[in-house]
Amino acid sequence: MATRTAIGAWLHHAADSDIWWSFKSSATTVIAALVTLLIVAMAFLAPAIAPHTPFDPGTLSLSDGLKPPVLLSPDGDWSFPLGTDDQGRDVLSSIMYGTRLSLIVGFASVAVAMVLGIGLGLVSGYFGGTIDAVIMRIADVQLTFPAILVALLIDGLVRGLISSERHDEIATFVIIGAIGLSFWVQYARTVRGSVLVEKNKEYVQAARVIGLSPVVIMVRHVLPNVTGPVLVIATINLGLAIITEATLSFLGVGLPSTQPSLGTLIRLGNELLQSGEWWITVFPGITLAILVLAVNLLGDWMRDALNPKLR
Repeated sequence: MATRTAIGAWLHHAADSDIWWSFKSSATTVIAALVTLLIVAMAFLAPAIAPHTPFDPGTLSLSDGLKPPVLLSPDGDWSFPLGTDDQGRDVLSSIMYGTRLSLIVGFASVAVAMVLGIGLGLVSGYFGGTIDAVIMRIADVQLTFPAILVALLIDGLVRGLISSERHDEIATFVIIGAIGLSFWVQYARTVRGSVLVEKNKEYVQAARVIGLSPVVIMVRHVLPNVTGPVLVIATINLGLAIITEATLSFLGVGLPSTQPSLGTLIRLGNELLQSGEWWITVFPGITLAILVLAVNLLGDWMRDALNPKLR
C-alpha cells in the first residue's frame, strides 16, 4: 500500500512538473517520442512480429530473390511488402532485426561512454592536481581526432591482435567498446566542470567533516547534482552512436553480414543499387534517418527542458 501511494505521489509530482508541461506543449517533441517508441518497439519485438526470420538459412529461397515492393510494382508479393534482397531475405524483417542490433549497439556504447566519462570526470574534478591534469590532457588529445577515426583505430587494433574469425564472433562487443571509448570525453569534461562547482558547497564540506570517504561523497552526494547535463549528452550521443555504427558497418569494418545492423543492410543493398534494386538500401536508409532524427529532436528538447534559464 505504501509503495502504491509513493508511486501515485511520484506520478502526481511528475504531471505537475515543468518538464512534463514542456514535453506535452511541444508537438514536435511528442511526435519524435512516439516515433522513437514505435521504432524501438518494432525492433525489440521483431522475433514476435516480423513476417519472416531473414537470417535463418533454412527459411530462405533464392526463387524469392529481388522481389520489388508490393505497392510499387505489380510483380510484388504481399508476403514481402518491402521486397526482398538477392538472397530472398524479406527487407521489412531485415530492417526490424537490423534496427534492434543498431539500438543495442547505440545504447550499450553510450552506457560504456557514460560509465567511463562520469567516473573519470568525478575523479578529475574532485581530486584535482596531477590526476586532473593527466586526465584532461588525455581528453584534449582525443578531442583532436574525430570519433569515427578513434573507433576505426580501436577496431583496427583488435583486428590486428586476433583472427578474423574470432573478430566476427565478438564484433558486437568490439564495436560497442570502440564507440564507447570515442565518446567518453564529453561526459568527463562536463562532469568535471560541475564537480569543480559542487565540491566547494556546504553539503560536500559537511560530508567531509562527518568522515565520509571520497568515493561515497562523489557517488552519493555530488553525482546526483550533475546528472542533468549528462542525460542531455547521452540522449544526443545515442543518435551519434547509431550513426557511427552505421558508418563503420557501411565501410565494412563494423558488424559482419551475419549480424546485420542498419549500416550493414545499407552496405549490402548498395552493391545492387546500380542494377535497379534500390529498395534494398533505400528502406534501411530511411529507417536510420528517421530514427536518428527523432532521437536528436528528443535530445534538443531535453537540453532546453533541463536548462533552468529557459524555464
